[in-house]
Amino acid sequence: MPLAADRRVKIIERVAEGVSLHVGEMAREFGCSEMTIRRDIRRLERDGFVRRTYGGATAHLTRSLDVAFNARALANAPAKRLIGLTAARMVRDARVVFVGIGTTAEQFARFLPPRDDLTVVSGSVPISSMLGTRSSRVVILGGTVRRDELSCVGPIARATLERYRFDLAVLGTSGLTARWGLTDINDDEAEIHRLAVERSERLMVICDGSKIGLVSPAVVAPAARIHTLVTDASAPVDELTHLAALGIEIVLAMPGGRPHGESQAEATEE
Repeated sequence: MPLAADRRVKIIERVAEGVSLHVGEMAREFGCSEMTIRRDIRRLERDGFVRRTYGGATAHLTRSLDVAFNARALANAPAKRLIGLTAARMVRDARVVFVGIGTTAEQFARFLPPRDDLTVVSGSVPISSMLGTRSSRVVILGGTVRRDELSCVGPIARATLERYRFDLAVLGTSGLTARWGLTDINDDEAEIHRLAVERSERLMVICDGSKIGLVSPAVVAPAARIHTLVTDASAPVDELTHLAALGIEIVLAMPGGRPHGESQAEATEE
């Protein structure tokens, strides 16, 4: 029987192709129970990838959405949920917050408590859409939208950013090391995040352990600029030691602090 993440990627791929999928058929194909498939679909629906219909699932997002983006969201998904939940609880009294792009940032936004006095600025279309239904004020940067991440880049996005100062910037990352700091794969996205860091009082980085010790081409900020790093126990200890020596607060997201209504088994499920 395929792993849960593999099953869910295949479900997303079928949905993106416009295929209506039925629980019984999928259970037979994957060699698992119908209850397992229903649990997969509930998870994908909760994470915004599909919507359920009687007996199956149909596409929730347009077919033009890159399936690779959805697949990345399932990589290390339990760790990303715990990291997002932990980081969201640390926002405290910040009133103007910049939220970056990526799947871990989306989990942070999902668990961010709504507040009437909170303004969230983001270049992420999925995050802005999600938070736009809540009581907090939400500002999307605008500009050119990159298909891979559904992120806003370019001169219009920069001009919007320059209108704000932030109490806190919350960023995911492609790579983080003590030597090279926060790095990204794409120059355009790195430029937006670089400007957000410059205009922020505090910087919180959220990423699972697989990103720590990696280096990407575009430098966003030196490691010493980071105030808080929220990651998980899989992060390499040597690199965490180097980062802590720079004065960074290291927070490990551990199972147990789960969102309301999610069982412990679901919070840690692979």
